[in-house]
Amino acid sequence: MSSVATERRDGWKDALSRFFWRLGLLVVTLALWELATRTVISPFWVSQPSLIAQRLWELSITGVLFAHAATTLWQAILGLLLALPVGVAFGVAMAAWPRFAEIVDPFFMGLYSLPRIALAPLFVIWFGIGLLSKVMLVFSLVVFVFVLNTHQGLREVDRDLISLMRTMRASRAYILRRVQIPSILPWIIAAFRINVGLALIGSVLGELLGSNRGLGWYIEHSGGRLDTTGVFTGLVALMITALLINELVRVAEARLLPFQPKS
Repeated sequence: MSSVATERRDGWKDALSRFFWRLGLLVVTLALWELATRTVISPFWVSQPSLIAQRLWELSITGVLFAHAATTLWQAILGLLLALPVGVAFGVAMAAWPRFAEIVDPFFMGLYSLPRIALAPLFVIWFGIGLLSKVMLVFSLVVFVFVLNTHQGLREVDRDLISLMRTMRASRAYILRRVQIPSILPWIIAAFRINVGLALIGSVLGELLGSNRGLGWYIEHSGGRLDTTGVFTGLVALMITALLINELVRVAEARLLPFQPKS
């Protein structure tokens, strides 16, 4: 058997082993949760896995769950797609002009350190309670990570390689396009993975401030009715959505960076 076939077989074994260990951990956790709510803790406080599964099934059949999830996901995706080019462009500018980076750094870090939830009322005043306010709130949460990762990634590019390109009379634009941008792809993808959770947080926060649909609205609506099962159902739906997006980002990373070593 060739080494490639052996390596592929070992990879499948490792993947199956991880899958069954994760499945076992999930089953044990849910079983303990169910047992605790039947013997020790009232389901009023933490609901029950069986009740949450039943609610998920009911909402899925009627299509309500997918409608709420699509609303939250669409807001998060729009915010991410808006922040990606803006954040990368600003990070490139900071790396290309160090003097500019030194001037804007205190202001940039001040905005980065500011809790964006404090800006949410302003976004409602400026952009209303529709889609735009949610998208801008997501944007404000994720753009800084793209800027910082892009800037740091460009600083980590091999200086000897850049010097070699310059001795060959390569222009700054050519070096940026052929050397620096490909080198920071892992940094941008890492920022994207970090921002998935932040984008969902921003989308949900926007729905909590004012909305009539979305998973954040459903969680708030359920909490107002003291419906613990509804709250946990919304949380589980959010977690599943985040896991699916992260898996898509992982697949994209494998496609874009085939030679990147696996962690």
